[in-house]
Amino acid sequence: MLQTAVIAKRTDDGGQPDTEEIRGLTEAAGARVLGAVTQTRPEDPGTQFGAGKVEEIAAAVEETGADTVVVDNPLTPQQTVNLERAVGVHVVDRHRVVLEIFAEQARTRRAQLQVELARLKYRLPRIEEDGDFQFLNKLLEKGTRLNDVRDRIDEIERKLDDLPAVDEHHRERRREQGFDLVAIAGYTNAGKSTLLRRLADDMSLDEDSHDDLAETAGVENRLFKTLETTTRRATVEGRDLLLTDTVGFLAGLPHWLVESFRGTLREVEEADAVLLVADVAQPTAELRRKLETTMETLGEDRPPVVTALNKVDEVDDETLAERRAAVADVAPNVVAVSALADEDLPALTDRLLATLPDLERAEVELPLTDEAMSLVSWLHDEAATAEVDYGSDAATVAFEAKPATVERAVARAEGIAAPGE
Repeated sequence: MLQTAVIAKRTDDGGQPDTEEIRGLTEAAGARVLGAVTQTRPEDPGTQFGAGKVEEIAAAVEETGADTVVVDNPLTPQQTVNLERAVGVHVVDRHRVVLEIFAEQARTRRAQLQVELARLKYRLPRIEEDGDFQFLNKLLEKGTRLNDVRDRIDEIERKLDDLPAVDEHHRERRREQGFDLVAIAGYTNAGKSTLLRRLADDMSLDEDSHDDLAETAGVENRLFKTLETTTRRATVEGRDLLLTDTVGFLAGLPHWLVESFRGTLREVEEADAVLLVADVAQPTAELRRKLETTMETLGEDRPPVVTALNKVDEVDDETLAERRAAVADVAPNVVAVSALADEDLPALTDRLLATLPDLERAEVELPLTDEAMSLVSWLHDEAATAEVDYGSDAATVAFEAKPATVERAVARAEGIAAPGE
């Protein structure tokens, strides 16, 4: 959709509007940014910007030949229609740009349906606001563009409800196999993918041997590399973890858009723990605001959270102390780290392990048979610890594992018969 754009942003907090993020989003959506217009003043209810600034935006469009105006501020349907009439080209806000990025990266059927649903929910009130369509809808009870969109929304919601819940089945199997599920969450560019590469067993920062990781766990400073999640195994002090790098949060997403992509948060909701990654090098107010928003998004029923204040290599000790103090009442279980410089990661994993479900200790006595030795081998793989004491006619295995693993091991041991029985 986007090819060339003039970006525009308004703020009423007295500071100079920062266009870095909206520029990055626009470029991530595939557009070349040809100009920028900013304004500091209260919002105009009809056009978002003041009349003189709207004229300036129109002049920038004419001068650059841009085909789109990208507004960082969320626009009401009325503001969108009014601005398009004033500047003479297509007008979108940051929410629409995010949808374009999601659409480009959607790979699975579920993700593609979620993107289409969110696009339609964005378009619906704007179609309703357009006077021509309102008139058409009064003339015809069905067959209008408005009703077509409403019907398609209903159809997609039914299709999403009918999709098989494969992920839930896989998660349950992984738990039965002794894995702890850890979701890595946080805003884009906080360093989630870098941290995943540091912790995972089969990855490194210069990873080039996994084709499937080229888009799903890159370290590059880009926004929204994918709508999909990436899961990798990590072994931490004998415990088998599955780390899932979830889709990055972005500031200011509306409730309806978050709901459209609710499936992307399922990995967080059903994890045993959440590793929340935040960029400690950003300004204190921004760091606190993002942590507050993330914790609110995760909800009150969230799993235990460990907060990694990442990129400590980019701040001095005084700044780090000030920012830790500023978020102490917001972020639980804070550990300051640098994923890129590999600093203080053992402290982070220790804190993470402390939040995971407790392991159980158990002991089984086994005859010296092939079937029993198979169970011993299985325990070495699935338990956090396993110690074997071999006697003349039996082996005693003392092990520590998740409750589900202990239950399976005891059941298997009870079914193993001694030689000659």
